[in-house]
Amino acid sequence: MIDVRIEPVITEAAPALAVLTIEAEVTNRPTPEALSALLDEEARLIADTYEMAMINKRPAIAATRAAYKALGKEPNRYRPSSEALCRRVVKGMGLYRIDALVDMINLLSMRSGHSIGGFDADKIDGPVITLGRGEAGEPYEGIGRGMLNIEGMPVYRDATGGIGTPTSDNERTKIDLSTRRLLMVVNAYGSSEVTMAEFVEQARGLLEEFCDARITRIALWNHREDGPQAVTNAITPSGD
Repeated sequence: MIDVRIEPVITEAAPALAVLTIEAEVTNRPTPEALSALLDEEARLIADTYEMAMINKRPAIAATRAAYKALGKEPNRYRPSSEALCRRVVKGMGLYRIDALVDMINLLSMRSGHSIGGFDADKIDGPVITLGRGEAGEPYEGIGRGMLNIEGMPVYRDATGGIGTPTSDNERTKIDLSTRRLLMVVNAYGSSEVTMAEFVEQARGLLEEFCDARITRIALWNHREDGPQAVTNAITPSGD
């Protein structure tokens, strides 16, 4: 199991932040037609509901952008992934299909507005990831983006270095068809149209349906005065 530590610099910039982690044993595969249809349906719903100028006003996206600004990052230049996905479908550009796990995470991100990290847990170095602020010149290779300037951006680090930001995850720990252990990290910088309980149930259902998942842990993390690295709520997977 992988624990989350949140550094004070993040808490000061985003005091409402809660981090939801879902860990599971999975079987990844090419995107099934049923999942692809759900993506198309969600894309149509977003395109019918939001004009371009409204996307960054969605509560979860607006809260993530506010955290970027508080940490010194310009969110219009380095958009959170949830915002980028929604903008893409409103433009009528459609969504790429990657694989079942990645596309399921993209679906959940569009529904909730939260930027979501998806990692191959076997590629993470150590049992703890720490959420802090990106430093000037810190090396970081975004998936499909090359070297990314993460200075002033919220960044998760393992014992080797950065693995995830709300803008892009890192190539080093990315999901692929060989992934057998998933770590999903939901960056809830503020409220969403989807409650946390609803999100968990949706994620559980999609993981079980499309990735034959066995959930091993669901936990909610935030910063507390009596223990900034403490887990404040743990949700026991059903059947365990």
